[in-house]
Amino acid sequence: MTPTAEHDTGHDTGYDAALALLGAGPLVVLTGAGLSTDSGIPDYRGPGRPPRSPMMFAEFVSGPAARRRYWARSHLGWGRMRHADPNPGHQALAEIDPDLLITQNVDGLHERVGQRRLVTLHGRIAEVVCLDCRTVSARADLHDRMTAANPGFAEQHAAVAVNPDGDVELDDPEVVAGFVVPACEECGGVLKPHVVFFGENVPPDRVERCYAAVDDLAATGGTLLVAGSSLTVMSGFRFVRRAAKAGTPVVIVNRGATRGDELATYRLDVGCSELLSELAARRGAAAGRGAPSRR
Repeated sequence: MTPTAEHDTGHDTGYDAALALLGAGPLVVLTGAGLSTDSGIPDYRGPGRPPRSPMMFAEFVSGPAARRRYWARSHLGWGRMRHADPNPGHQALAEIDPDLLITQNVDGLHERVGQRRLVTLHGRIAEVVCLDCRTVSARADLHDRMTAANPGFAEQHAAVAVNPDGDVELDDPEVVAGFVVPACEECGGVLKPHVVFFGENVPPDRVERCYAAVDDLAATGGTLLVAGSSLTVMSGFRFVRRAAKAGTPVVIVNRGATRGDELATYRLDVGCSELLSELAARRGAAAGRGAPSRR
């Protein structure tokens, strides 16, 4: 791969070269939590973020106490997260309309702007699944049931900080001991957000669709763009490794270092909204001129 290039202020040659590479031809985009920070949702590992230990799937299914702790936190977090709006980065990606957009985010903001070809790798926090009967239902309905079952709880803890996966920092066991978690209305079973927890596997059909799109880039002269992800989690990093192994150019746009930096053709330390808005304008102008494509 060619050397990486960083960009802090102004437009240097690395920034311009990355935009030129991304400006035409097939494109697959992988997004992470950094894309949603401009919507007021914090990221996981950006500069200054403290380390976190999200609940593992094995802990969630270990018993009612763990689930009360999870749902008390998640109830507060999602109550605010659901009011977040898409930002210019989401809007730009909808305009760019890549061959496939793979998101590690569960916030649903790509769907809100009408992203056409989308794989929600880790699911959607706006849905709930019953672990017993597998019924999928709306998170908004469960939120209303939890609010009714726990009057005053949200108001009492309105000041706690929200995390990017839709929960909050609320670790006092006495606070959550009395939290009431409603059961599935269909069968009385255990409810879980319809997202992939740590310790669970991403559904194979999602992974295969992403691999196929990344593999096509090598044959069509396309590029893989990573926007707002540290690539710490293998579920996203594997697509960067796959592209790099095939000789496909990889452009990483992220505030702070990433696990994939050594594999990147260009590594830009800029905001996602800034770069994506400029890229959307460039690709739109190229399409308007009838510029030749690498498809």
